[in-house]
Amino acid sequence: MKSRCYWCGVDPLYVDYHDKEWGVPVKDDKTLFEFLTLETFQAGLSWITVLRKRENFRKAFDAFDYKKIATYSDTKMENLLKDEGIIRNKLKVKAAVTNAQAFMEVQKEFGSFSNYIWGFVDGKPIKNTWASKHDIPANTPLSDAISKDLKKRGFKFVGTTVVYAHMQATGIVNDHLVDCFRYNEV
Repeated sequence: MKSRCYWCGVDPLYVDYHDKEWGVPVKDDKTLFEFLTLETFQAGLSWITVLRKRENFRKAFDAFDYKKIATYSDTKMENLLKDEGIIRNKLKVKAAVTNAQAFMEVQKEFGSFSNYIWGFVDGKPIKNTWASKHDIPANTPLSDAISKDLKKRGFKFVGTTVVYAHMQATGIVNDHLVDCFRYNEV
């Protein structure tokens, strides 16, 4: 049996996400935006809750097309709040729109969001060496700095813990435990 990170347990959806996506370096802006949006909706909830609603989010949020999301009207946002397939939180829905607008401003300045976010680590993932779940932090000085900068740029729901989770999911940091089979693969 393969050794995996403790958090994915045995839920097939969680295991698949762990084995195929989590910690894999993402440089594509659309995927980075999808993860950023999902992480903001996850704030205060478990990741498996978001993962189970991911396909509903994709449908509701136009496949995470940030150019479309940036132009969502109040009516569209009200309709999203009626969609039982997603997490219905007015502030988070509004944040998705605000973040799409801020995302495009970052693209204008840096050429891509990827250039911006990966610039914090000189384009190379940080490979941590955690032996136990107790070693893994909820945030770091780097996630503090990125969070502060994102907020300065107008992003919402991007606290340091959300940012660190985004860094983990998109491979900016490799936080697979050292005995996890994915540790050396990503």
